[in-house]
Amino acid sequence: MISRYSRPEMVAIWSPESKFKIWYEIEAHACDAMADIGVIPRENADAVWKARDVEFDVARIDEIEAVTKHDVIAFLTHLAEHVGSDEARFVHQGMTSSDVLDTCLNVQMVRAADILLAGVDRVLAALKTRALEHKDTVRVGRSHGIHAEPTTMGLTFARFYAEMDRNKARLLAAREEIATGAISGAVGTFANIDPAVEEHVCAKLGLRPEPISTQVIPRDRHAMFFSVLGVIASSIENVAIEIRHMQRTEVLEGAEFFSMGQKGSSAMPHKKNPVLTENLTGLARLVRMAVIPAMENVALWHERDISHSSVERAIGPDATVTLDFALHRLAGVIEKMLVFPQNMLDNMNKFPGLVMSQRVLLALTQAGVSREDAYSMVQRNALQVWEKRLDFRELLLADAEVVAALGEDGVNEKFDMAYHTKHVDTIFKRVFGE
Repeated sequence: MISRYSRPEMVAIWSPESKFKIWYEIEAHACDAMADIGVIPRENADAVWKARDVEFDVARIDEIEAVTKHDVIAFLTHLAEHVGSDEARFVHQGMTSSDVLDTCLNVQMVRAADILLAGVDRVLAALKTRALEHKDTVRVGRSHGIHAEPTTMGLTFARFYAEMDRNKARLLAAREEIATGAISGAVGTFANIDPAVEEHVCAKLGLRPEPISTQVIPRDRHAMFFSVLGVIASSIENVAIEIRHMQRTEVLEGAEFFSMGQKGSSAMPHKKNPVLTENLTGLARLVRMAVIPAMENVALWHERDISHSSVERAIGPDATVTLDFALHRLAGVIEKMLVFPQNMLDNMNKFPGLVMSQRVLLALTQAGVSREDAYSMVQRNALQVWEKRLDFRELLLADAEVVAALGEDGVNEKFDMAYHTKHVDTIFKRVFGE
């Protein structure tokens, strides 16, 4: 996590100040719940709230931890410095460190998910706007990087929209998956703390009680969360790769916006490089880097070990901060992206009429020609287009066997571009519901 690829809203969630504030709220709400059921005096619970507006001193907590070698104890010691040792003596009653650490982590991940969802919404809005704008902008579709059949730029944006919309549903499910808390004490048996305390704390923090925790919240939840982040990152790269291809000099069907004063190369002044989408490809790799460690965190020894802890201290902030930045960078690229419709037509016509080969093939079979013979008839003409840049329609009209089967009007009719775009409205209704 570096400032170059960070947005302050997401970084703030993972700051030590935010973490200690959440730890405090967990402890204070737990004291309230214990007072409600008569486990601790009400005045002691109320006293904890004296620190409501305190900005906890990170350096002081670090100083204490240097001695205690325990982060939660260091925080509790510092809290007592604000509340008073006697008043704070019931803080953390019956709790274990993981009650604080795991519940806090899940609060942070839920808040991170909310910010990520806003980023996904911005990407969706940009994709929909550009899809509608270029709904009927014809371009050649490609398979294996080779010209295939006509499609539209609007359909390109629409398929990315549909993919990102699925990602939104996945992220909502991941948010729900991770929104649990545990205040169940050592090894999760509630032996020293009433389950009502957990219910109260979770309600106050917008979480659900974890049905069964073994001192730690089960890490399959976290594995699912980070896996979804990895899928979203891959979808970002999917869009970025398409834009990078479109910006190639010999393609130039679209390009990132190039601002006044921007420089593309330190050596070659003519360069306009797709640096933002190349950056997105790299950022996607960083996010996916968190997925395998999150899955490996699922298997812990017995009721608890901390082999997962160091991993999550890194991947929690790194993956969410990086993905947040990537989502907003992608949205900005799409919003400002330049599209060149004439270049799309020029590219499609580099091999004149070739993209209509399947339609001619199907027409020949419908006219009674065997598929094998029809394929041979079409391919022998198509190869001349590849090799000599001749016009496919003219070649077909000069082929006696093709004309005998289809007639000249039948050949000409197969080169109507509208044939390939006649169901665009249907697809758009499926994707956008309008």
